[in-house]
Amino acid sequence: MSNKAVLAGGSGFIGRAVAQHLRALGWEVVVLTRRPRPRDDGIREVAWDARTAGAWVRELDGAAALVNLTGRSINCVHDEANRREILQSRLDSVRALGAAVAGCARPPPVWVQAGAVGYYGTGPDIRTEDSPPGGDALAGICRQWEEEFARACPATVRPVVLRLGVVLGREGGAFPPLARVTRFFLGGAAGSGRQGFSWIHLDDVAGIIARACTDATMRGAYNACAPQPVDNADFMRALRSALDRPWAPPAPAFAIRLAARFILRTEPGLILEGQFCRPARLEQAGHRFRHPELAGALADLTGTSA
Repeated sequence: MSNKAVLAGGSGFIGRAVAQHLRALGWEVVVLTRRPRPRDDGIREVAWDARTAGAWVRELDGAAALVNLTGRSINCVHDEANRREILQSRLDSVRALGAAVAGCARPPPVWVQAGAVGYYGTGPDIRTEDSPPGGDALAGICRQWEEEFARACPATVRPVVLRLGVVLGREGGAFPPLARVTRFFLGGAAGSGRQGFSWIHLDDVAGIIARACTDATMRGAYNACAPQPVDNADFMRALRSALDRPWAPPAPAFAIRLAARFILRTEPGLILEGQFCRPARLEQAGHRFRHPELAGALADLTGTSA
């Protein structure tokens, strides 16, 4: 039986960790990437453009699992052009993979598709997988993304959607810039500080994906976030504690809006808005998180003791 996992978008921040984790578990790992390079860690990289068929299609035939992490980063100003590119990059990759899988004589039995907790929109209520989609622009992108996946995934393939929270890792994502400003005594609450922050440690993302590849009971959408969501003020307080920075001035919303758009070149809503999500389906399945609590996760990331 094949133990090959094909990771589309596997050269990014999350994909690198997933590839290494699967490889450590004994999987043969093939990464689909725009810029393949030779490696000495047993992982193969194969060229693809996330839109059109090519030699990469052959890697799917007989594979044991397909994982798709492809999509343009949302860490940008969400003007019309960028929103269009964010959505199109997700739809294009899903369509290309769907067509390739449908043409396989031996399609992978499972397709694990990245999604995002932005699906639920923003607000103060706890969201689980039973909660409806939100009504803002990012929620609309997430909804269309999942709808396209539902159309593209063949009926013979087990579909799993992981709605990722804010992924915390040492080498990418939100953690490094947040840690940097906190070390300079600027890690105060953003705006009201009451906006939701549904986080997850990178190790747990890799573990959930590995489980989804082999656990035949996993099907449908799952919130891939830690069991204890916090608000922005509590997250920044915990980060200051982990970095031995007992206090920092709060950042008013108007200052965040100016700095985000004109200095950080990102969307202010990514900082000033959020959601509180629980991984209800993973909890019901008895999933054990390596880092279920924020203090322990931050201690691991900062190299301190919780």
